[in-house]
Parts: sequence; structure tokens; C-alpha cells
Amino acid sequence: MALPTLRQLDYLRLLAEQGSFSRAADAAHVTQPTLSAGIRELEKILGSPVVDRARAGVILTPVGEDALRRAQAILTQAEDLVEAAQSAGAPLVGRFRLGVIPTIAPFLLPKALPRLRARYPRLKLYLREDQTHRLIAALKAGEVDAALIALPYDIGGLETARVGEDELLAALPADHRLANAGALTPEELKSDAMILLEDGHCLRDHALAACGFAPPKPGSEDTVAATSLPTLVQMVASGLGVSFLPAMAVEAGLTDRAQVSVHPLDADRSAREIVVCWRAGSSRRAEGRLLAEAFREP
Repeated sequence: MALPTLRQLDYLRLLAEQGSFSRAADAAHVTQPTLSAGIRELEKILGSPVVDRARAGVILTPVGEDALRRAQAILTQAEDLVEAAQSAGAPLVGRFRLGVIPTIAPFLLPKALPRLRARYPRLKLYLREDQTHRLIAALKAGEVDAALIALPYDIGGLETARVGEDELLAALPADHRLANAGALTPEELKSDAMILLEDGHCLRDHALAACGFAPPKPGSEDTVAATSLPTLVQMVASGLGVSFLPAMAVEAGLTDRAQVSVHPLDADRSAREIVVCWRAGSSRRAEGRLLAEAFREP
């Protein structure tokens, strides 16, 4: 029985990513006839078309969609095999693709990256900043090697190494009635308008869980959404409501020039756990642990 080659599977992946035969051929560094021939041979082996050529652009058939899903897993395993062999005895050498969520990247990486460069001079670190759900999907698809995220979050199929805990702090306008208080309970803030990051940011869910608040209803006037932490801080300073900030962001100076008052949060679950995660069984396990160790250092 003839089997597809890795090259043919890679052609299929590039075809799905690029959306056209010409762009996929460019990405594969081959001519378009060469790529087209590879796809035809793949279809011959599978006994069914993988691309609907009667429509505009590239649309995968159901067989093509299933083949793509399986191809991505096979190619990821093949890449792991090569990278494990190349880095044997020399961890964190060469390319390493790390995903980082935006509520961690600007505050932890500036301290950690110089340390990584000094410790692993042959490391070529490629960073991808994105929301947690997209990084987890990219990790499982083999598009990144590890991700620096915050828990709790559903990470089935992944392994983790702990970096540390990051407290959530209450942020109020400087002239708020509780601005001179100490630690605040969620109940003390319940009557205030709430400013949270927009849906998709895990910090939003962590803040709600820490306070025991239910997710706001769509269109609720009691909750305002911000697109980023700097925007959120400015909205609090303008008196639009109260919010919650990660301690690492405050320690990095996020609120230094803003008219906000920051307070510890008196709640049972007032911290998020920062971890490095990778695919279960990945050859990058040891390197993921080394990264976590480097991020953990003060």
C-alpha cells in the first residue's frame, strides 16, 4: 500500500494556509506545477480529491479537511523528532517558538529575555503574543513549541511547569470612596461599575472568579470592556469604574503615572498561576522546564 510522503502532507498544509496553489508553491519554495503534481499524487494515494477545484480559491473537500487534521499531527511529530535529535545534549539551541499571553508578555519578558540570551546564546527565540485560547490551539497544532499562560484554564492534553503566582489587585480611581482603605473585599466593590478586559482574555475570567462574580450579560451597563491593560488603567483613572490588575503589571510600573489607587484583594482565589505549557509527550519537555526556571528567577 502506497503511503503519503511528508512533502505531500506539507504541500496540503501550505495549500490550506495560503489559500492558493501559487502562494503555497512560493511558501514551499517549489514551482506551482511541482506542488500541483504533489497534491494530485496525494489524491491518487487517498483515492479521493482533497481540493474542490471547481470553486474560486482553494476549498478543501471533507476528505481534504480530515487529511489536513491528520497531516498536521504527523508533521508536528516529525518536527519534534528532528528537533529532539538536533538538540540532544544541548537544550535550547536553535529555533524555539514561544507563545505568550498579552497580560504577561510586557511585564515578565523584559526581565527574563536578557537572562535567556546570556544563558543560551545559540537559542533563536520566536515570540507570538496572543490570547490563551488561540495559543492553546496553536500549541496543539504544532505552530508553537510552548506557551507562557495563566491558570486556571482548561489545558487537557498539555503538560506544565510552574513559574509562580501573580496576585490580582483591585484598581480604583484616585478619588474613589475607598481609595484610602487597605485590602478590599469583592463585596465592597460590587456596587461599582466594573471595567474588564474584553471577552477572550483569560484575566477577565480570573478576575470574575476571584471575586465570585458571574460573567456580565451582553450589553450590561454595569460592565465596560477594555482592549488592553494600559487602556483599562486609563479608563479607571477617568472614573469610569473599578477593575483588577495583575501584580506583575503594577510592579512593572503600569499604574505609576495614572490617577489610580491599587489595593490587595481580600478573596479566597486572588491569584493566578503562571506556567509554561507544552504538548504532552513533546520532545520539548526539558526545554519547557528550563524556560520556566528562567522565568521563575527574580
